[in-house]
Amino acid sequence: MTGARTQLDAKVLTVTLDRPARKNALTFELYRELTDLFTSLQTDASAKAVVLTGAGTDFCSGGDVHEIIGPLTRSSPQQLLEFTQMTGDLVKAMRSCPQPVVAAVDGICAGAGAILAMASDLRLGTERSRVAFLFVRVGLAGCDMGACTMLPRIVGLGRASELLYTGRVLPGAEARDWGFYNELCSPEALAGRAAELAGTIAQGPSVAHAMTKKMLRDEWVLPLDEAIDAEARAQATCMESNDFRRAYEAFVAKRPPQFEGD
Repeated sequence: MTGARTQLDAKVLTVTLDRPARKNALTFELYRELTDLFTSLQTDASAKAVVLTGAGTDFCSGGDVHEIIGPLTRSSPQQLLEFTQMTGDLVKAMRSCPQPVVAAVDGICAGAGAILAMASDLRLGTERSRVAFLFVRVGLAGCDMGACTMLPRIVGLGRASELLYTGRVLPGAEARDWGFYNELCSPEALAGRAAELAGTIAQGPSVAHAMTKKMLRDEWVLPLDEAIDAEARAQATCMESNDFRRAYEAFVAKRPPQFEGD
């Protein structure tokens, strides 16, 4: 990939944004390649969980000023719409892939980089990390790549409104206290902890994890009664899996279950 590298180890796919000299800023090509990658995971049985991180000391500084922002100021209205739809497709792909995504965030996590962290299922950060939804600082609205829908569900409406209206930096400890991060790690321990967490998920029942992720997404728009009915259908489907039977047999035999994803 251009600007990113991947590594599969023990059912965990690590995706590393690899432009450290540019604080892992995104390019047009990298947007498309990441979208294609997460889309391909819908039919990739080898990966059971994903770690998304950045090379060096930063996660992602957002769209590259020279390779994206500059050209956008010279683009036609149709080209601008095609770009914003293309960036949204990346979030759709991340939310639609069945594998849970763990973002390992250090250093700068700004603009579209903050969106990538937001679109992940779990987020680990560091004290020195800096999260900023800074669209307002460049004259743009906070409604970027699903932020107005997803961010309030993570940190609450009032806090999301503050971040999107002001574009201020959210330090690591505050991001944890607000619920944006699931936990904080030292910079040295971040990669290992992300791999450990993703590995734990990867060893679990992947069919059930995929269903949980799907229902977390689908139930955003459902009234409670419909959500309960949808979960009943989803759980009944999971009960048809061999992993469910294996878990019962392992319990009876007093041994840990071995999930195989079928």
